[in-house]
Amino acid sequence: MPDPRSIRDIDLRPIPGKTYWHFPREWREEFIYFLMVDRFHDGTDRRPRSGPEGVPAARPDGERLRRFCGGTLRGIERHLDYIRDLGCTALWLSPVFENDGAPDPASGSYHGYAIRNYLSVDPRFGTKEDLVRLVDEAHRREMRVFLDAVANHCGDAWYYPGDVPYFYADDDRQYEIGGWRHPDYPVPVELRHPDYFHRRGQIRAWGWDRIPETQRGDFFGLKGLNNDEDAAGLNLQRIMIDAHRSWIREADIDGFRMDAVKHMGELAVARFCQAMREYACTLGKTEFFLFGELVGGDEAIHRYTGPSTVGHARGQTVLYGLSSVLDFPLWWVLPGVIKGFTPPAQLFSRYEALHEHGVQRGELGHYLVTFVDNHDQIGQDWKRRFAAGAYEQQVVAGIGYLICAVGTPCIYYGTEQGLSGEGAGDEHVREPLFDLDDAGRDDLNQECRIYRGISAIAKIHHEQPALRFGRMYFRETSSDGVSFALPQNQPCVLAFSRIVADDEVLVAYNTSATDRRVEHVIVAADLRRTDDRMRFLYRSGAGDGRLGDVPILRHSDPVNGSRFVRLELEPMEFVILR
Repeated sequence: MPDPRSIRDIDLRPIPGKTYWHFPREWREEFIYFLMVDRFHDGTDRRPRSGPEGVPAARPDGERLRRFCGGTLRGIERHLDYIRDLGCTALWLSPVFENDGAPDPASGSYHGYAIRNYLSVDPRFGTKEDLVRLVDEAHRREMRVFLDAVANHCGDAWYYPGDVPYFYADDDRQYEIGGWRHPDYPVPVELRHPDYFHRRGQIRAWGWDRIPETQRGDFFGLKGLNNDEDAAGLNLQRIMIDAHRSWIREADIDGFRMDAVKHMGELAVARFCQAMREYACTLGKTEFFLFGELVGGDEAIHRYTGPSTVGHARGQTVLYGLSSVLDFPLWWVLPGVIKGFTPPAQLFSRYEALHEHGVQRGELGHYLVTFVDNHDQIGQDWKRRFAAGAYEQQVVAGIGYLICAVGTPCIYYGTEQGLSGEGAGDEHVREPLFDLDDAGRDDLNQECRIYRGISAIAKIHHEQPALRFGRMYFRETSSDGVSFALPQNQPCVLAFSRIVADDEVLVAYNTSATDRRVEHVIVAADLRRTDDRMRFLYRSGAGDGRLGDVPILRHSDPVNGSRFVRLELEPMEFVILR
């Protein structure tokens, strides 16, 4: 049966006889694996590189990376065990819908963010049946699947008069459409209406954080959709809502990551989220997860997330925006702290702000989606993956920190193999995990030290409720066991506890790349007796035989009731104790 081309052709009734998948795990327990469909695997029979080393530095050049590399949905499906064995419980796919230039593999947008048909899978990635099978196989492994939702803009579906670039004007003027680029697109066909586009020209270099320019201007050559609160904007929103609800029905997906959230109005985002959440509930999917890309600070995060997102429009109450957003404020500081060149005080300040989230929005206000790598590296003129210029131990510590700290950790594909791309364009941080020159080889190496370290930490995360649900406290440290304080400079021992009920798990990391450090680290005194010991659950680079335990010590001043442990940490050593 051909894919629908009109919203009128969509059937939103549950598929007869189908039981929609639901798993009673909270989204804050997930460990998300984010991959670009074109860059993960092409589905052909290949042998993985072996050995403990990460991926070699020599990778495809920028010109090759600006074109399609050949990754497919079937390639992902065939290697779900690789993702599951890393410890990931959820899969986030870059956009899978038909993009500009399809089906020609030599043209169009390999990244997926230039959608021209919201009702079909891009044939370069596979078919709707491939997507359904991928989701089913993920569910069989108790893994959730999130799709990328691009509701702010579509592909380059039309051109301005003269087919030349137009730019936003200070008077917010609206331009005419010069013509449609293809007689059959965009799809749904209802989108072929000029009023469903803002038509203000491209956002200027200085306009990305200026309203209304940032919400009405185009993303470069992509065409901004009208998500305003006028009649045309509300009609457009209904079209986009139905198009995305159809994929919940067809593929049984478990959530959406919304692209470019701050470029849409808060009410439009909340309306989209409410519609997705309510429709998923009618199918029995009561843990449907909606998180967004929001490049901004906490003030913007508050406007778009959580139960306090409320609006009224045309007599209708719109409730409940995004469940969460990607924590860009954490990304701005954490990589530098892990690598030893950003003062840890900046990290502590970030978590003080998160505590304010908790005050305003309840417990889930702490649980933003955390990351150290992504496909855009927004704000960097020179794009660099987290592993670029880093030691393997630092890569393990960076992901280990995310897994153990408050938040929903997300790993960008290839980080577990030490992909270290860098360059002037986004393509340099989007390397394939399969060899473009050797059709028999890929880089899905489960023997890699980074992969094995992350997998071990993730296993502990799954086993320890404190690392999933516990309160988080940064711990004071001392070199002499007498004077304790939070570290202010680098290098240092960065330590925190996660506590749930009467259970404490302690995490510590030596940020120095060269020096062994002996540090005394505070633990919860009210949970400890003097003769207690803490057992190592993990030591980076250590076998089980080296784990052991350490005694709980009491402060030498009898008036001071502090308890602490004495840790001897090798350079860049990451440890977990309980």
